[in-house]
Amino acid sequence: MNILILGLGALGIVFAVALKSSGNNVFGVTKEKYLERFKNKPLKIKGLFGERETFIDGIYANTEKLIDLNLDLIIVSVKSYDTEKAINQIKSLIKEKTLVLLAQNGYGNYEVAGRIIDKKKIILSRIIFGAKIKEIGFSEVTVFADDIVIGQPDNLIPQEKLMEISNLFNKSGLPTKVSNNVYAILWDKIIYNCALNPLGALIECNYGSLAENEETRLLMNQIVYEIYNVAKAHEINLNLEKAEDYLKIFYEKLVLPTATHFPSMYYDIKSGKKTEIDSLNGAIVNLAKQKNLYVPVNETITRLIKVKERLLTKNNN
Repeated sequence: MNILILGLGALGIVFAVALKSSGNNVFGVTKEKYLERFKNKPLKIKGLFGERETFIDGIYANTEKLIDLNLDLIIVSVKSYDTEKAINQIKSLIKEKTLVLLAQNGYGNYEVAGRIIDKKKIILSRIIFGAKIKEIGFSEVTVFADDIVIGQPDNLIPQEKLMEISNLFNKSGLPTKVSNNVYAILWDKIIYNCALNPLGALIECNYGSLAENEETRLLMNQIVYEIYNVAKAHEINLNLEKAEDYLKIFYEKLVLPTATHFPSMYYDIKSGKKTEIDSLNGAIVNLAKQKNLYVPVNETITRLIKVKERLLTKNNN
């Protein structure tokens, strides 16, 4: 397959190395400021998916030189706040057989993409393995909680095509399965990230420490209860009907395999980068406002992260 990875961060590098190593033609797009640092260097991964390195077929700062390529798949792995810009950047590359897979965190990416390109071109994914950048072009897979799940929320892509992508990923060493319930499965991860990421970033600790302390458990419990109230008001179908059921699985099954993991939001703040809070707890706040609901813990967490972002940016300048 001809595959484009849009965004060569931690996850993008994992996809690029895995898919190129299994014999596909793989291209990457990164920001102009990083381009020179990728030059004449192989991409590398290590960790839970093994150690591999490879040269992909080209890395660019924009999509102009890719316009004549017949791409089979575009994987969007940029931060959620860049989704609109990213989809506008690739829409001229989307041809009859091209599919776009959203490999991102948070709420709203599918909705934003679906306003710009035809939804029958969009595959949604739930990714719950974690990776961190060791250096430009080198990513370490540090945690793996479950298979990648892919699907089309509105059932607009044939099952056999989704299975083809799933088989491609599995062959490349990326455990993947297809689900007709991908939207609800993604919401499971949104709840997981809302509960863990901002608190881990604010307190500067791993997920296990958050689960061990009564104070943070109480905060995470309230975050989850608030999200369930918002989802109910918006008639969003979740995998588990009650917040109590989700919290039981959250503490007993979801946190344990990721207990030593620090959230990407922690690393973003440490490096002075913008976080994805607006697509996580911030998105919950916005959805709550649409239904005149009050979500005080999610709102407080969102405000604290935004303050920390501004303070660190100010200090770095």
